[in-house]
Amino acid sequence: QVQFVESGGGLVQPGGSLRLSCVVSGSISSIYQMGWYRQTPKMQRELVATVTRHGSTGYVDSVKGRFAISRDDAENTVYLQMDSLKSEDTGVYYCNGNPPIGPTWGQGTQVTVSS
Repeated sequence: QVQFVESGGGLVQPGGSLRLSCVVSGSISSIYQMGWYRQTPKMQRELVATVTRHGSTGYVDSVKGRFAISRDDAENTVYLQMDSLKSEDTGVYYCNGNPPIGPTWGQGTQVTVSS
C-alpha cells in the first residue's frame, strides 16, 4: 500500500519561503500525476499543484507564479517550493496522486504564515 510522508512545513513570515517534501513508499513512476493539496479550517482539501510524469505542471490561480511543484521519480519524492507566502496559504499540506490513491493520506505538514 502506498504511503505518503510530508515534511518541511513551519512558521514563516509573509513574503517568506518554504520547501515541502513528500516521500512516497513505493514507486511513483507509475503514478501519472502527483499533487499537493491544502486543507484549511474554512475549506475542504483543495488541490493546489500538480505535476505529471512528463513534468507538466498545473496550479490553482491563487498560487500561480509563487509555487513550483516538481518530482524526482528516482527518489520517489515530490516537492513544493513556496515563495512569496501569504497568510491565506496557511494550512496543512498533503501530497497524493491526482486523483487520490486509495483512502489513505499522510499526516500532512503544517504551514503557518504569520507575522
